[in-house]
Amino acid sequence: MLYHLYETQRAVLNPFAEFAAASAKLYSHPLSLFTHTPMAQRVSAGLGLMHRLSKEYEKPEFGISSVEVHGVDIAVHQQTALTKPFCRLLRFKRFTDNSAALDVMKNQPTVLVVAPLSGHHATLLRETVRELLRDHKVYITDWTDARMVSLEQGAFHLDDYIGYVQEFIRHIGPDVNVISVCQPTVPVLAAISLMASNGEATPRSMTMMGGPIDARKSPTAVNNLATTKPFEWFEDNVIHRVPVNYAGNGRRVYPGFLQHAGFIAMNPDRHLKSHYDFFNDLMRGEDESAEFHRSFYDEYNAVLDMPAEYYLDTIKTVFQDFALVNGTWKVAGQLVRPQDITSTALFTVEGELDDISGAGQTKAAHDLCIGIAPERRFHFDVEGAGHFGIFSGRRWRDNVYPQVRDFIAKHQKAAAVAAELPALALETKAPLKTALKITTKPAAKAGAKPAVKRKTVK
Repeated sequence: MLYHLYETQRAVLNPFAEFAAASAKLYSHPLSLFTHTPMAQRVSAGLGLMHRLSKEYEKPEFGISSVEVHGVDIAVHQQTALTKPFCRLLRFKRFTDNSAALDVMKNQPTVLVVAPLSGHHATLLRETVRELLRDHKVYITDWTDARMVSLEQGAFHLDDYIGYVQEFIRHIGPDVNVISVCQPTVPVLAAISLMASNGEATPRSMTMMGGPIDARKSPTAVNNLATTKPFEWFEDNVIHRVPVNYAGNGRRVYPGFLQHAGFIAMNPDRHLKSHYDFFNDLMRGEDESAEFHRSFYDEYNAVLDMPAEYYLDTIKTVFQDFALVNGTWKVAGQLVRPQDITSTALFTVEGELDDISGAGQTKAAHDLCIGIAPERRFHFDVEGAGHFGIFSGRRWRDNVYPQVRDFIAKHQKAAAVAAELPALALETKAPLKTALKITTKPAAKAGAKPAVKRKTVK
């Protein structure tokens, strides 16, 4: 019933939102007579804000048409590599006629970015993808709004999410480097663990950023809600059926508008101030600041519905039973054993001010992945960064991305060296261990500064 009431409210507000947008232009366009009336700028700003608060926000586009690679402007084309009922695997294919740039791109590592299925669309990682494209071949999971998936496609559980990740890794190949941001850190670790347990080839590296591997550590408001409410509360209060005007009519979901309300409730003062500043920017004619506000909230306010089965599985498995860290999680009857991962390098990233995944939650992956050699496990704390700062904005570009890029490159080269070692050992008639030691010794860089926050986890 709540979903139907929301849709009714949205249908009523839509005409007013369009009226507000048109009226705002009427009072701000230089050729309009209303622009020259008293308080026209204030009226236009108020109507513009009203439009922003009442309009419907559709899924944005990635909008990445080009990227610079080693000083050369490269065209980027978004392709669909695989299509599943609840997700598309997207590839950002790069094209150029520059032979030198093409040779560089051919040898660059491949990255699979597993976007969160936790309310926002994969386009929230637009800046993550844009930076990665400078030095990598990039794929990303684009999760489908559950209200657009018909009941005929069946349910979607956390186990299915893990199955999707495994299928995408197999499709791309074992040379892939997996980056998971926030929520998917847990199912990605499970997917790779199960592949390792079954003797399958695993990715060259996995980078986990701001995720609840062990939600018991430094609990946040998100964690506290999950632990203070019984499982039945979530099923009774946040799960609703999709209305008839969508393809997924009748499907049980955790609606996006409820998730959005939860996002706002976490920092209401910050959002109130942001909108007040937007009003003042419109009043003063500061178009650049106003456009930044529009761009941010076009993304932030665009939300999707999550399948109820997946959401409830996540609440119980990750936030209530802590099944991964307790060693009790079974997927299709098979125990998830992160200690079975041996050949995949691990890099974890946490934001100092993250109010969604608390300090130590992501780093806990190192305590589970004991099969990975200590010299292949690293952790990076991002000073001054909140949750979004570890994958977007200035701190992502200047602090986090260089660490991620260098980590992937290091283990890409190590894997290539390892593949050549048998032949090298035969040619030199030297023991394989000796060849490895000589070949992989890092070269000293003149004037290089030590990375004080990045460290090998013992």
